[in-house]
Amino acid sequence: MIWTIVILITTLFVAYANGANDNFKGVATLFGSGTADYRKALLWATAATFAGSIAAFFLAAKLIQTFSGKGLVPDVFLANPAFLVSVILGAGLSVFIAARIGIPISTTHALTGALAGSGWLAAGDRLGFTTLGHNFFIPLLFSPIIAIVLTAALYPLFRLAGERAGIRKNTCVCIGERIIPVGNLSLNENGMLSVAELKSLDILVDEKEACEAKAVELYSGRVLGIEVGKILDFGHFLSAGAVSFSRGLNDTPKIVALSLGAGALGLGWNIGGVALAMAAGGLASARRVAETMSKRITRMNHSEGFTANLVTAFLVIAASGWGMPVSTTHVSCGSLFGLGLVTGKARWKVIGGIVSAWVLTLPAAALLAGISYGVLR
Repeated sequence: MIWTIVILITTLFVAYANGANDNFKGVATLFGSGTADYRKALLWATAATFAGSIAAFFLAAKLIQTFSGKGLVPDVFLANPAFLVSVILGAGLSVFIAARIGIPISTTHALTGALAGSGWLAAGDRLGFTTLGHNFFIPLLFSPIIAIVLTAALYPLFRLAGERAGIRKNTCVCIGERIIPVGNLSLNENGMLSVAELKSLDILVDEKEACEAKAVELYSGRVLGIEVGKILDFGHFLSAGAVSFSRGLNDTPKIVALSLGAGALGLGWNIGGVALAMAAGGLASARRVAETMSKRITRMNHSEGFTANLVTAFLVIAASGWGMPVSTTHVSCGSLFGLGLVTGKARWKVIGGIVSAWVLTLPAAALLAGISYGVLR
């Protein structure tokens, strides 16, 4: 009974950490492009992720089997509470620490590392290295590469189609409620204009207004009689919701898999609890990762963010249906990397730091899980 309670509590901790690190990733492009403010984007992400978590009850059973550890370690360990808790702790601590720092890492990556760390300590050379490589490493390795290639290929096609449809991109300066068109300027890395630049455009502002002024790229034109800006905003919100939905669909079964292996409550109760804990983590602790994902990787406009979201949603939903444990973090960041590559706006120092964190996630989670198993055993 005590072990069951411990497993449930630690599972909810992983779900909370997952929400803090992952919930905002689906709507990062909404916030980064200025389509929505932080609060509106976060609420939309929470609602869509929760819906995806509930849908996982019906659509993502294969992922529960993959992350149960079956085939990775002998079955005797899958019923060992010390093994299960150590895996959960290793993954949860890794993701929670990264969320506090503001680094977007993968819960999938952390769970894989924790399974490998505890599994090696528990089973030694009986660890299923073939299963580890085929079921975990290959999808995690190739999914961000596919996302980079797809985004880099699709965005120029979308841009060309828009130009042929008469859609034009314009730079506007937003000062409070005022939106002032200023032509197609080249913005600096932060999408801002200096006081001198504002004055050169005959825009009269005081020092306070200049600090709050922000340049954004908006689209003009009509498609089927509707303003293209409204179409893009609507499509961008839908695509962000699809990414958040796919994240809930893909991540929830991974987290509940281990608690189910211990016989802790049933599938429905586990998914409901994990969904609520993920929502709480996102609402309470997502701000730091939100800033990194939305503003530090690459500057983007509405159309660019929409493209990145389409690629992410497609890949993650497809992988969930096939039972492949891809990382929403890797796919969404890969889409943003590809976007920055093709637009020339990528901030490579930040990207390098994120990739380094990905490399460290596996050994860090494995070490934490291994230490936990050694103590609990």
